[in-house]
Amino acid sequence: MSTAPKPIALPVTAVTCLEDRAHVERAVVLDLEAGVQRLRLGPVSALAVDRTLHAELTAASSATVLDVRIVRSWTPRGPLPSPDEDSALRHRVHALEEERLALGRQRDRVHARLGLLARLTADLLREIGEGAGSGETERTRWARELDRVDGERDAHGEQLRTVDARLATLAAELREVQQAVHLSEEEPAELVGHIELTVEAAAAGPAELRLSHLTPCALWRPAYRAVLDGDVLTLETEAMVWQRTGEDWSGVRLTLSTARSALATDPPRLGEDRLTLKDRTAAERRTVDVELREEEIGALGPAPVLGLPGVDDGGEARVLSSPAPVSVPGDGRAHRVPISVFTTAASSEYACSPEVSPLVTQVVRCDNRSGHALLAGPVDLVRGSGFSGRGTLDFTAPGAPVELAFGSCDDHAVVRETEESRDSAGIMQRTVVTRTVRLHLSRFSAPGEHGDRVVALRERIPVSEVSAVDVRLRKDASSPAPEGVDSEGIVRWDIALPPGGRRTVTLVYELSASAKVAGL
Repeated sequence: MSTAPKPIALPVTAVTCLEDRAHVERAVVLDLEAGVQRLRLGPVSALAVDRTLHAELTAASSATVLDVRIVRSWTPRGPLPSPDEDSALRHRVHALEEERLALGRQRDRVHARLGLLARLTADLLREIGEGAGSGETERTRWARELDRVDGERDAHGEQLRTVDARLATLAAELREVQQAVHLSEEEPAELVGHIELTVEAAAAGPAELRLSHLTPCALWRPAYRAVLDGDVLTLETEAMVWQRTGEDWSGVRLTLSTARSALATDPPRLGEDRLTLKDRTAAERRTVDVELREEEIGALGPAPVLGLPGVDDGGEARVLSSPAPVSVPGDGRAHRVPISVFTTAASSEYACSPEVSPLVTQVVRCDNRSGHALLAGPVDLVRGSGFSGRGTLDFTAPGAPVELAFGSCDDHAVVRETEESRDSAGIMQRTVVTRTVRLHLSRFSAPGEHGDRVVALRERIPVSEVSAVDVRLRKDASSPAPEGVDSEGIVRWDIALPPGGRRTVTLVYELSASAKVAGL
C-alpha cells in the first residue's frame, strides 16, 4: 500500500450552520494510482466530531473508500529567535529592563544617602541638646548645619519620588511590551487534525472526494435592519454568525438551519394523573370565589431560557441560504451575512396604551414579502433622522403582517387617572363596582407645524369567565364613545389632535356580581 508523502489540501466548500454547531462539507479532486493507497488530507479543525465523519467518492470514478479517520497531533512551540535576529519588540524589552536595573541601583543609593542624613540629623540634634545643657551657644553654626541637612534631605527625597514614578511607568510599559511579544512572536502549541483516507482504485485517474462532519463552536442568530422612508419600508434580513472552529471559512456556500440535532428524540414518558370527584360543602354551594388575574396570551415556539436566546422558528425547522459565497473568519467574533431584502409600502399609526406606558409610539405595519419566514430577532430601526434605536421582530410567516415600533414621540404626553366606587343594588343585593378611567392626551407642536395627528388609544376592561359576574361597558357615560371592544377586552379610540391640542377621554365600565360571589 502506497502512502502520500505530504498532506493534500482539503478546503471547506459548504457549511450548514445550526443553532449551536455546524455541518461542514469539503471537496477536493484526488489524483489516484491503481491499487490500495493511504492519503493524508488537511489540516482540518481538531474539533471535528469523529463519529460524524463521512467520505464518499463520485460515482463516475472506479475507486472505493475503505477507511476514513481523523488523526490529531500537537504542534510544539517554535524555537525562539537568536539574539542577532531579535525583533524591535525584544530590543525594546531589553532596553526597558536595563533602564529598570539602573534606576533600581540609583534608588538604593538615594535610600542609603537618606539614611546617612537621618543619622546626621540625630547626631546634630543630640549635640545641640548637650551644648545647650552645658551653657554653650552656637546658634549660627547650628542653624547653618540644620538648614544644610534639611536641604539635602528635601533634594534626595524629591529625587527618590522621581525614581519611583519612573519605575512605576517602566513596569507598566514593560508589561505591555512583553504581552505584545507573547502575542506576536511566541507560538503556543496547537492541536491540528488531519484526515487519513484509505482508498482502493481499479485504475489510475482523477476522482472527486466529498467529506463532511459536524463541528462545535459555531452558531448563528437572525438580525434585521428596517429603514423607513415616508410610506416605504425596506427590511433587510441578516444572519449574525460566530465560529471558532480553528479554521476560516473562505468563499463557502452558507446555509442557516434552525434544526436542533442535539435535542433528544425519545418520546416523553407518560405519568399517571388521577382525577377524583367529591361533593361540595354547603358553604361552597352558597358562595362563588372569584379573583382578578393577569393572563398572558400564549404563543408557539421554544420556551425562553436564560443567557443567549434560541431561535424561534414557530415550531418547524426553517432553512435559509446566503445568496452568494461568504467568508467567516474563525476569530469568534460576530459577522453579518446578508440573506434577503425587500421594499414594500407600509402603513403607520401613532398608538398608546396608557396602562402599560404613557408614551405615544409610532407603529409601522407591512406584509412579509421576503419569501421566507422572518424568525424572531433584534432589528435596527432607521428613519429620516438616522438610527433611532433597536427593537424586536417577532416570528412572522411568509405573507403575514409585520409590526414594528419605531420609538416614542417626544411631542406627546398622556396622563392616566382612575376612580372606583362600590354599591349594592336590587332585591338580590347585587354588588356593583363602577370604575372610571380618564386619559388626558396632549400634543406639543413646534411653530409652523400643521395638520391633525391621529393617535390610537387602547385601554382594557376585565373579561368575565363565570356567569355570576357581569362586565358592562357604559357607552352613555364614556366620552367619546369607543370605536369598539374586542374579545380580549381591549377598548380603542382614534383621537385626532391638532397642533398644540388637548383631549380628555373617559371610560366607564361596571362589574356586577350576585350576593354569593366572594373575592370581588
